[in-house]
This record gives sequence, C-alpha cells and structure tokens, in this order.
Amino acid sequence: MRQQRSQSTLPSSEEIYLFHEGTNYHAYRHFGSHLASEEGKEGVRFTVWAPHAQQVGVAGDWNNWNGDHHLLHRIEDTGIWTGFFEDVRLGHLYKYHITGADGERLLKADPYAIHAEVRPATASVVSTLAGHKWEDAAWRRKRRPLYQRPLNIYEVHAGTWRQKEDGSLYNYRELADLLVPYLSDMGYTHVELMPLTEHPYDLSWGYQSTGYFAPTSRYGTPQDLMYFVDRCHQADIGVLLDWVPGHFTKDAHGLRQFDGTALYEYSDPDRAEKHGWGTLSFDFGKPEVRSFLISSALYWLDVYHFDGLRVDAVTSMIRLDFEREGGGWRPNQYGGVENLEAISFLRQLNKTVFHYFPHALMMAEESSAWPGVTKPAHENGLGFNYKWNMGWMNDTLDYVETFFDERPSKHNLLTFPIVYAYSENFTLPLSHDEVVHGKRSLLNKMPGSYEQKFAGLRLLLAYQMTHPGKKLLFMGSEFGQFIEWKDQEQLDWLLLDYEMHRKTQHYTRELNHLYLKSPALWERDHDWEGYEWLNADDASNSVITYMRKGRKPADTLLIAINFQPVPRVNYRIGVPKAGTYAEVWNSDDPRFGGTGGRTEKLIASEKIPWDRQEQSIRLTIPPLSVLILKKGTASKKAKS
Repeated sequence: MRQQRSQSTLPSSEEIYLFHEGTNYHAYRHFGSHLASEEGKEGVRFTVWAPHAQQVGVAGDWNNWNGDHHLLHRIEDTGIWTGFFEDVRLGHLYKYHITGADGERLLKADPYAIHAEVRPATASVVSTLAGHKWEDAAWRRKRRPLYQRPLNIYEVHAGTWRQKEDGSLYNYRELADLLVPYLSDMGYTHVELMPLTEHPYDLSWGYQSTGYFAPTSRYGTPQDLMYFVDRCHQADIGVLLDWVPGHFTKDAHGLRQFDGTALYEYSDPDRAEKHGWGTLSFDFGKPEVRSFLISSALYWLDVYHFDGLRVDAVTSMIRLDFEREGGGWRPNQYGGVENLEAISFLRQLNKTVFHYFPHALMMAEESSAWPGVTKPAHENGLGFNYKWNMGWMNDTLDYVETFFDERPSKHNLLTFPIVYAYSENFTLPLSHDEVVHGKRSLLNKMPGSYEQKFAGLRLLLAYQMTHPGKKLLFMGSEFGQFIEWKDQEQLDWLLLDYEMHRKTQHYTRELNHLYLKSPALWERDHDWEGYEWLNADDASNSVITYMRKGRKPADTLLIAINFQPVPRVNYRIGVPKAGTYAEVWNSDDPRFGGTGGRTEKLIASEKIPWDRQEQSIRLTIPPLSVLILKKGTASKKAKS
C-alpha cells in the first residue's frame, strides 16, 4: 500500500521563528522524521534542534549506523539541522549521530520520533501516523464541560491490568477488546492510562520518558493506540493520559546533554537535578523547550484524540525547594520559593490547550496547598480545570488505616477536608501511588477481621463517591486486590473465584451506576450549595451525616456513615422536610458481602428538631457501613 507522504515537511521561516519564540505549538509536524515527496523524489526528511553541535548526521540500520553517510545541514543560524534522503524507508531504524561542541560523538534517539524500537532496544523508527480511520465523531461532537456532570475515572497501567497466559503483554488493540467492555459494564465514565510516552525502564511506569511523541512500542504501533482510544469513544468512555513535563530520564540515548550541552535541562546542575528521582528537570525558561512540551501536549489531544491530560508532579515544577528541605536551592529573584519560569510555562500550556480544545480535562497532580491551581491563567492561577485532592486522600487513608478504638481522636480527618473542598475544582484520587512500595492495597489497609476489611473497603468507596469532587480509582481496588500492586504482573483476577471478592466487584459496579443516576453526587461538586453537614461532631461514635444536593430539591441524598464495627441503633438524624425516607444504598447489604443490617423500608419523619432541621428520623446504621437515603412522597403518618 502506498504510504501517505507530505509534499514538504521543511519548517518555514515563520515556523522556525515561532519555535524559537516558544509558540510553535505543532512542532511535531516538521521536527522528527517524516515520509516526504520533494522535487518528485520520495524519501524521508529529518529535522532536529541541536544548536551546539558541530555536525549532525542520521545513523541507521541502512548505513551501518554511521551518520557520516547521511549528514544534515544547518539552517543558517537557527540551531536546526535538516536533510532529505531518498534511500530511507518506512520502518528503518535510526538515531541522530551528533558531534558535540567538544568533539564528543553521541547517538541520540529522535526527541520528536513518533515510534521507537521495543525496549531494551532504543532506536527511533521511521513511521507514519496515517492508516487509522476514526469513527468517534459522535463522541467528539457531544463533548461538554464536566463540572456539572459525572466523572468517574478508572486508572490503568496498560502492562499489568491483564497479561497473556505466558506473561506477555496485550497490545493496544487486544487491550481495547478486553478493557472497553469491562469499563462499560462497571459504569466508569473515563479511563486514565499511566504514561505511554516511550520509556526505557519498565519499573519507572512511564514516568521517566525518552520520547514525548512516541506511544511506547511495548503495546504496539501508533495505529494500535488510535484503535484503543476510538473504541473507548464509541463506547462513550473518555480517555485521559498521564503526561510528565516535569522531568525526564538520564539514559544516554535520551534528552540529557542532547547536543553535548544541557539543552533540554537547566544548565545549572542544582536546578536540573531531581535528586529524589534520579532525573533531570526541563528548563522551562527556554522557548524551544516550551515549544517542544506544549506541542507534545497538543499532539496527544489532536493526533490520538485523548480527552485530557493528568499532569504529573506539578509541585516539583513550581517549587524551587521541592524535596530540598536541607538546602541546595536558591530563591527566585524576589526571594521566594516559586519557580517563575515553570509557573509561566504551565499558564501558557493550559491557555494553549484550552484554545485548541476548550473541553479538554487538564488535571494537576499538585501535592501542596498552592493557591489557584484551577483558577484561570488570566486570574493569576495555573490554569488547570481540575486538581487531584491530595489532602483528602492523605487524611482519608490515614483515618481508615487507624484502629477502631483510636478513630474518635482522629475525627478531624473526616471533617477538615470539607473546609477546603470548594477552594479548587477537585478530583478525589485513590491512585496507584497509594497501593505500592509497601503501602499495602486499599483492602489490606483496613484494620480488623477478614470481613471487617471488606466492610472497610466498601465504606471507603462509598465515602469517596458521596464526598464533593470527581472520582478516580486505581485498577484492582474495585474487586479488593489483597496484595499491593506488583507493577510487573497482572492483577490477581483469580481472586474473583472467591465470594467476597466477587461481591466487592459487584458492589463497586452497583455503586458506580448509582453515582451515574444520582445528580446530587455530581451536579454541584464545585458549589457550596451542594453539601450540607447534618452532624460533623459525633466523634465518640465515629459517625458523620451530611446531605448532597443537586439542582432539584427532590434529588437530595442523606448520607450516614458509621466508621465503627458496631451498629448504631435508633440513631437520630435531622431531615430537611417532613415525609418518608427510603434507603437507596446500604453498603452492608448481603449482596455485597455485608451482615444484612437494614433500616426499615420506609422511615417516617418525626417533628423533633435535630441537626438544625425541623424534622428527624431514627435509623440503624450497620457496622462499618454507609447508608444513603432519599425522601419519598410525603407521608400522612409523619408524627407531629
């Protein structure tokens, strides 16, 4: 089949100007390797930025890896090198053969490569983005802001969700055929894929990248990934990509000292080094680096139709003192800890993304109390539209890991997150970071007996679902993975042979679908009017009660949570109106593995003021459980 070729991919003078200005937002269209037809000849054009190089050639499997046979020429004083070669073909392997300013010879993978060899090999591959016929137009037409809509994300590591019987990896197409039906059945609205940019080391999970435009070849070709995203969209599932602009790996074939100098990283080693991770920080003040990174962000949204990006490690970008408590950092020009260049970059990034993709999700993983992460850039915010709520996550996991007799003394961990719940547009993450490296799985964090661990997990998931904010859950937690994420082997699907794990998976599925059909749980996630405490102060019983509200009063839900392994009998809670109240959710239901503790089918309110409400009801809250109630039709039997 004849391959699609561009007439010319040589960057124009305007595109070069914008690149050096930091505003060439589609640099991937000209940099890298491109099949091209020039002056009636077919071949491949290579273009790379290496301003301090004495010489740049293309070394490949067709020239015995000697770049001297295929030299690029410098475009005047731009620092950009380019060349067109007829004898290079689709599928050829290559690297740039760079002679640095000091004469050292380097072999570097192409920063703009769209495909790479399967690790441990490290060459770039001459490839094409053509060949996939998209069928997701209906999905793309109906995309809207999600502030007042359900957003429930399933976080996935593509290599370990499932593996083949021999331990080999599913490719993107095979993964789509397995994962998409599962997502639909389980009731998730979105899937978030941990980083897919090409990376040499499996155990970095993709967070230490060498290729910002190449989906990792571990799972197949660019077209295979397009198929995956397309299949998700056709099933009404959004797709998010974990994206890492904060740092990159030091591997010799990557970006480090790319032209013999600190090109992509800061020239000051103290600023470049991310000591805790063994990586290097991008130099956010360099316009060419901004063009590179923002082009990468747009590339995934444009070429692969991703619906948004989760931007990793934002705190490490914006704070000069990140993980340098003992010193080793210098304040900015105003004496502060802010990395002004990184802040400027993030604002530019988000403004640009929303210019081209107004309904994209841009989620910041930001672990400090930095103000204005989700405020618009023009209001001096960072410009994201969502932020992971790390405070809620830390406080909540701290609390649920606490033994029952100590919980009353930590009651503030349940109440304090509401104080700042509306300070940003939050997503509540129970992510991969919390179930690895000795932290234990969510199920195994829970104290108590075997049955109490499952009850605690059911409680945690329902608490997350009823708390203000969008939702994210890491794979395996939905069925009670007992061992923490092993990061090289597939999830323990064999656990579904056991009743309690099957019931936990059924519980998560039903909870997700309850969320989808309950506007009170998502319509006013970012509005104080969507939440009201009934009783936040019952520390002695470890009980909290509150209301979630939608735009319609009839959608209001009452939530009662008992964090102790004993029932709370005849527990009185205030209700907003007289009438009968029906139980719409009970995490202690035997269908889910619970003990079967239930309230009455319908509970009539009494005219007894309670919890600042004129009416109240009495109910039994089973041990370690979440009850959700909703008002039914007005009852003539309501006591006065």
